[in-house]
Amino acid sequence: MNASLKRLQTDYIDIFQLHGFDAKAPVEETLFTLDDLVHAGKIRYTSVSNFSGWHLQKSLDVTDRYGYPRHVAKQTYYSLIGRDHEWELMPLGLEAGIGAVVWSPLGWRRLTGKIRRGAKLPETSRLHKTADFGLPVQDELVFRVVDALDVIAEETGKTVPQIALNWLLQRPTVATVLIGARNEEQLRQNLGAVDWNLTPEQISRLDEASYQRPAYPYWHQQGFSERNPFPAWSMPE
Repeated sequence: MNASLKRLQTDYIDIFQLHGFDAKAPVEETLFTLDDLVHAGKIRYTSVSNFSGWHLQKSLDVTDRYGYPRHVAKQTYYSLIGRDHEWELMPLGLEAGIGAVVWSPLGWRRLTGKIRRGAKLPETSRLHKTADFGLPVQDELVFRVVDALDVIAEETGKTVPQIALNWLLQRPTVATVLIGARNEEQLRQNLGAVDWNLTPEQISRLDEASYQRPAYPYWHQQGFSERNPFPAWSMPE
């Protein structure tokens, strides 16, 4: 840790991220080490990335048992074409008070506005290199979501990615999104996703366009939504 801080030319790290769950190391050992680093002033807060719900809950149980610092955030994949985060991690985040730091909010660049029904993938698209790295997405889902984004872009005067990012920023638990702008112009375009809000009706249309039936037991739990409500979505009528 001391060598890392020296290379970074800083005395401490604001948020130290566990990039993945280590099943070969006892959770107690990992959290004990993080507790030492916090008390030594070398890190201020801890966070996790790409954890399952039970991974995060187990960590929270251990921190509560021993009085270790609690994780304050979880870095997670979440987008209009990848809403698995809503099934388990979002309810857990609400219950435990943990914010979501969203990576790949435009779904591996599928929601930039350059990919549309009947059009070829642009030669400059990063998807030529990155499409196989991420969650497989059916083309029809992408086209359905982009069609809805196009309509709302006409209504609002905003760009497709700005609308996709604004939708995310209004979701429960989402604290921030991580954008991967290639240049200053893209950065400025992405920053145009803030300081305004989609209407509830527009959000509803995007929810419907991006809906996919969840895995078990979540689709079954939708039948008991009056007792076990989902925080961000419901089955379309």
